[in-house]
Amino acid sequence: MTLKRLLAVACTLVALLPVAAHASLSAGAVETTLDNGLKVIVKPDRRAPVVISQLWYRVGSIDETNGITGISHVLEHMMFKGTPSVPAGEFSRVVAAAGGKENAFTSRDHTVYHQQLAASQLPLVIRLEADRMRNLILDADEFAKEIQVVMEERRWRIEDQPGSLLYEVLLGTALQAHPYRLPVIGYMDDLRHMTIDDVRDWYRRWYAPNNATLVVVGDVEPEQVFALAREHFGPVPAAALPARKPQAEPEQNGIRRVHMSGIAEQPTVTMAWRAPTLTDPAGDWRPYAIDILAGVLNGYPGARLGTSLVREQRIAADVDAYYDGLGRGPSLFMLGGTPADGVSIVRLEQALRDQVARIQKEGVRPEELARVKSQVIAAMVYARDSISHQAKMIGNLESAGVGYRNDALMLERMRAVTAEQVQEVARELFVDERLTIAILDPLPMPANGAATGAPKGPPPGARH
Repeated sequence: MTLKRLLAVACTLVALLPVAAHASLSAGAVETTLDNGLKVIVKPDRRAPVVISQLWYRVGSIDETNGITGISHVLEHMMFKGTPSVPAGEFSRVVAAAGGKENAFTSRDHTVYHQQLAASQLPLVIRLEADRMRNLILDADEFAKEIQVVMEERRWRIEDQPGSLLYEVLLGTALQAHPYRLPVIGYMDDLRHMTIDDVRDWYRRWYAPNNATLVVVGDVEPEQVFALAREHFGPVPAAALPARKPQAEPEQNGIRRVHMSGIAEQPTVTMAWRAPTLTDPAGDWRPYAIDILAGVLNGYPGARLGTSLVREQRIAADVDAYYDGLGRGPSLFMLGGTPADGVSIVRLEQALRDQVARIQKEGVRPEELARVKSQVIAAMVYARDSISHQAKMIGNLESAGVGYRNDALMLERMRAVTAEQVQEVARELFVDERLTIAILDPLPMPANGAATGAPKGPPPGARH
């Protein structure tokens, strides 16, 4: 969960922070682990007679290698193609007929299947998910059709979007060994040459109860959910999972630059610095300070980048700062934007560098620190009004290995960040030895075309 995402829901809630400051994501949550290794986490929330069920498989593009990139996402698509008892397409139809909605998404770290429906219908989706965890039919004809869908998705999401393609190129330059460099949706050539046997093997390797977490939030009794899980998931045998070896990215020893051409009205620049990942919620302090640093730069309407570069100096048409320190792999702090008309990309790059250099030299003002901390903490608290968001936060923290029960501790650690710590991480972080710069050089627009700008932050995870 990034500061920027949290701030998006916080702006009107800051004044209410003292009322809800004691709320905890883990309050009332109960968990158990079945004999086959499936972890089940239940958070009762009885404000409405609805329930969210999310099944998190700890497999994503981080587990892939060259030659099979995108396979986790392809399998996500194939999970809707039926079992002996539930024909292709029937899963979605049955959930809709029960008044629910469902979807799935794949990320670098996990693949998630989720449903929202009346609490009384929870047994239905538990049964359906347990069935396809073990009994999925991976039909060659269905695969031949679905791989075309995935390739078309790559065309319109990545290859026809210069900003998304630039992000892909940036990752492949900043990270040269770790699989986070690989696109979640996969490279086109790998998709073209993928086979149904590749997908079957991936399903057998990773889709097992001891590689999954079931998260249920809503108007439910935990013991009843545990009983349902034992009834339907309990018979699914555990699997011998592949060994996950350490995948440390080698140290970067100098600035890296990459240019890419694409159809666009304006050039864009994105700078990425290697940054620490949160691994010890109690002992780490740098990830919290970097989250606050991102907020100082661009986390609210009066933040530094927008105020100085867009409104006052008019150097940039838009600017962004992005950091996500939660995951199983290395993190990056990204800073970038699009120059205003008549401004060169070189000038914008220097202006962005000047902004971070100013923080390195002068630090942050007490009022900036207080405002950003209030907003991010308010957002983290009030986001829990959504049962869907509660489930996603629990799943994210569990998948990253941080643990959802540390959420209150993480709030306190965020509150404890000092101005001196923000300045210190800025001095450590913004050095050329950690920096990769990607620039989009615009090509002329086709006569009947339309420009596609660079997205703010990474493109969202591929979805079913």
